[in-house]
Amino acid sequence: MTALLARFALPRPLRWLCSALLIAGTLLGGLQADWDFSLISRRAEALYGPLGEGKQRIDAWQHLLATQKQTPELEQLRVVNLFFNRQMHYVEDIDLWHAVDYWETPIQGLWKGAGDCEDYAIAKYFSLRHLGVPSDKLRITYVKALRQNRAHMVLTYYSSPDAMPLVLDSLVDAIQPASQRSDLLPVYSFNAEGLWLSGKGNQKVGDTKRLSRWQDVLKKMQAEGFPAETTN
Repeated sequence: MTALLARFALPRPLRWLCSALLIAGTLLGGLQADWDFSLISRRAEALYGPLGEGKQRIDAWQHLLATQKQTPELEQLRVVNLFFNRQMHYVEDIDLWHAVDYWETPIQGLWKGAGDCEDYAIAKYFSLRHLGVPSDKLRITYVKALRQNRAHMVLTYYSSPDAMPLVLDSLVDAIQPASQRSDLLPVYSFNAEGLWLSGKGNQKVGDTKRLSRWQDVLKKMQAEGFPAETTN
């Protein structure tokens, strides 16, 4: 996540995050469809080699998704947040993937049992979408973690468009309203519906046609056997 700190003053991340929105519909139409974890595990082994202890973590994820579909949304938030906070530990991209900035799929995160902050947020996002939480209630949000003086990523949940968001954070197990997280300074957020800039009336900006790391995540998930459906 170190590489993200340098981006706060630059427009470049906004460009490639916006571009992600053009293709962010990929997979989202199939998020609530059944996921064939037998196929997914086979594809993962073909792509990454023996899953080892990661297979148990992936099986635990499958069980969570199968048992939490009928629970209230707030309970789904709590269970998903704790699951990934407990199943994964923090490792910088350069140490884990030998890359400056690498976005994992949930399968890769569980296979490794590790990731950095964006990997937690992405895994929680896809899990909650699969459980039926609407896209417009979830945003992947870039913030500056003031205590650590570094860039950070969290998942935020809006019970309604104008509600104070709840923060699902890899650093803190408790889910708290953003108003109680004075240690986090929001910069921008995005989901399948668009990209929002903080500090300007929560302004929504348009998307572009450029490719991005988000597209890479979606492509990798397709290769892993997740349904590839496109929403209108």
